[in-house]
Amino acid sequence: MINYLTAEKALQLVSKGDRIFIQGGCASPQLLIKSLVDRHTELTDVEIIHLHTEGIADYARPEYAASFKVNVFFTGSNIRPFINHQNVQYIPMFLSEIPAFLRKGKMPIDVALIQVSTPDEEGFCSLGISVDISKSATEVAKKIIALVNPNMPHSYGDGKIHPSKFAASVYDESAILEQENHVPTESELKIGYHVASLIEDGATLQMGIGGIPSAVLSCLHSHKNLGIHTEMFTDSILPLVEKGIINGSNKFNHRGNIVSTFAMGTRKLYDFIHNNAHVEMLDAAYVNNTSVIHQNPKVAAINSAIEIDLSGQICADSIGSKIYSGVGGQMDFIRGASLSEGGKPIIAMPSITNNGLSKLVAYLKPGAGVVTTRAHVHYVVTEYGVADLYGKNLSQRAKALIAIAHPTHQEELEKSAFELYGKI
Repeated sequence: MINYLTAEKALQLVSKGDRIFIQGGCASPQLLIKSLVDRHTELTDVEIIHLHTEGIADYARPEYAASFKVNVFFTGSNIRPFINHQNVQYIPMFLSEIPAFLRKGKMPIDVALIQVSTPDEEGFCSLGISVDISKSATEVAKKIIALVNPNMPHSYGDGKIHPSKFAASVYDESAILEQENHVPTESELKIGYHVASLIEDGATLQMGIGGIPSAVLSCLHSHKNLGIHTEMFTDSILPLVEKGIINGSNKFNHRGNIVSTFAMGTRKLYDFIHNNAHVEMLDAAYVNNTSVIHQNPKVAAINSAIEIDLSGQICADSIGSKIYSGVGGQMDFIRGASLSEGGKPIIAMPSITNNGLSKLVAYLKPGAGVVTTRAHVHYVVTEYGVADLYGKNLSQRAKALIAIAHPTHQEELEKSAFELYGKI
């Protein structure tokens, strides 16, 4: 029997100078976060660390700078307005390496704030839809404060945790945060079509969230025997699972099962995950391990970019020097797909921004972060087609990229390419 406290009482376990881990994605424990912020007048020099989170993040607001400083491994929309302010900073690190970083004590954790399922028949709770780095954080945290929620799905895999590990437990029946499906635009559907043309029957897929992954999945209904080994997934996979197109029958690892480290979607997705032995939510150190990824056949790693220069350098975490997202698992999966038998690392993005500026450029903006190097890039896809850069020299790369740039920007890019590389 779990002895439940109020959130206010449980958060009294946080002391001045503590380092606090907050579980990420849609699993972020909203009630615990609110109660932590409510204590801001009593706390100083508290450090908060996490991946991308959904929901409230008031601790990042400038008015709480004396109480909280924030270090994030990935920047979500709730943190983005405050990033690089005096109390909010970004730590660039491959997702695959963060669990070991925590387990080695490089960033000791005093308190972990998590949200878990109610206990199962064996008495274990589950980290549910967010195992990622949460598993490692709970292993090393001196104290765990758990929000126990019957709406959190009980997932198979690495997320089991016994209530005896909790320093305090709070019961809450609030709905788990949801992320609605993105409806692809006409441009994204064209990109999805081009990406789908690269994916073979029997491929193992990795994709993220947004209109482009949704568009790609919507174009795969004539494919066969696809598998999933991905950092995260959304509702967009469900129609393909229901049709038996995604069945994992060709995978080398976890044959027949979906492998992921976190999920973000609607209640329908969470119900699909709940007690489903064919969905394994595993530690990011394993899921994002290149040596594990590449063992699966025909890995199609579908990632995006903010900007790509004519040599193939991929900026994916910043707009110039302004941090927008994070390194995440892009390089983990780009490399894993490259080493996979028949694998295809794919960068897919619209050719222009919402303001009509070209996302294919002669030079990256000053301060832009190169997440995927030009030596790692293979396929780049826009609504205008596919550029295969692998094994091509700089001049050939520029020519291939200009061919898939928006027509209104091609002439300018050709002039820049001539200045850089001569005749292309």
